[in-house]
Amino acid sequence: MPVMNPVKFIKSINAGLWPLAAVLLLAGCTKPVPLAEPVRAVKVITVGWQSMQSGTEFAGEVRARVESRLGFRVSGKLMARLVELGQHVQAGQVLAQLDPQDYQLAADAAGAQVSAALTNRDLAAADFKRYQALKDQNFISGAELERRGATLKAAQAQLQQAQAQKSEQGNQVGYATLVSAVAGVVTAVEAEPGQVVAAGTPILRVAQDGPRDVVFSVPEDKVAAIKSGAEMTVRVWASGLLLKGVVREVSASADPVTRTFSVKLALPVQETPALGTTVSVLAPLRQRPAEPVIKLPTSALRQEGKSTAVWVLDPATLTVKLQGVQIATADGNEVVIASGLTPGLQVVVAGVHVLSPGQKVTIYKEE
Repeated sequence: MPVMNPVKFIKSINAGLWPLAAVLLLAGCTKPVPLAEPVRAVKVITVGWQSMQSGTEFAGEVRARVESRLGFRVSGKLMARLVELGQHVQAGQVLAQLDPQDYQLAADAAGAQVSAALTNRDLAAADFKRYQALKDQNFISGAELERRGATLKAAQAQLQQAQAQKSEQGNQVGYATLVSAVAGVVTAVEAEPGQVVAAGTPILRVAQDGPRDVVFSVPEDKVAAIKSGAEMTVRVWASGLLLKGVVREVSASADPVTRTFSVKLALPVQETPALGTTVSVLAPLRQRPAEPVIKLPTSALRQEGKSTAVWVLDPATLTVKLQGVQIATADGNEVVIASGLTPGLQVVVAGVHVLSPGQKVTIYKEE
């Protein structure tokens, strides 16, 4: 087999590599093909004249009309809590128990004092009786009999004092047991067994059975329009149930943090929702004539710096452009447009934060 010259072999290899290098160099200099901008599906509505509602909607919560914080009338160590959060309790049911040992010892001591005072009173009474007989026989003076009478009265007073102290100590023993005075639902637990509590410290919170209220907050500029006795519509968020309520109480002062006024709306007893249910209250605060306005859902708005804009669809090219608008007020969950839109325009109401001017879109259609 003939041997190839090494110089010729190297030249042949170089000759084969040059075309490959040229292809790689041209490929590196070629610009990448830009990806096509995705066509997004958007939900649009056609702008038109609508009627203005005659009220404002507030979020509220169903609460018991009377909710009591229950605590012991004496201090001590909490030994047991016999109810749990959310449990329904009856009047006279034992809720919690303090360690009554110290109060029982005090009651026993008071009982012993009564026994001693009773003995002293009986001795003074017998002594007075003997001196009374001696006075009848003129063996003693009237002054001596009066002294014995005073001693008897003092012994009787000491007996009454000891009996009162015994009753008081007996009450202290009873106060070591927390008993519910009314039927209701436990809405909060504020102490646990083993904790040492002072007299009056809240242990449980009980919402009494009976009437229920809807409690909601009203801003300062609208509270003057709400009057006691006014009727309002209540809608339960979970079920959509509509109820009629009557304003029972309007707070006389604003909350120091939120600067809003609390309003309580009495609900009918027959159709009261569960405690803590979230509801919306439609308050008829505005007295305006039925004038046509342009309204949009809040999802259609886009903040551009200090101005507000919406995406308007061009039906011919299926592209979007920004259109500045002025907002007049809110109407429920929608906003009223003061200027910037005319009836017949199509406005994007979903997906406004992923669009760009001139972007091509498709109209989303529900199946």
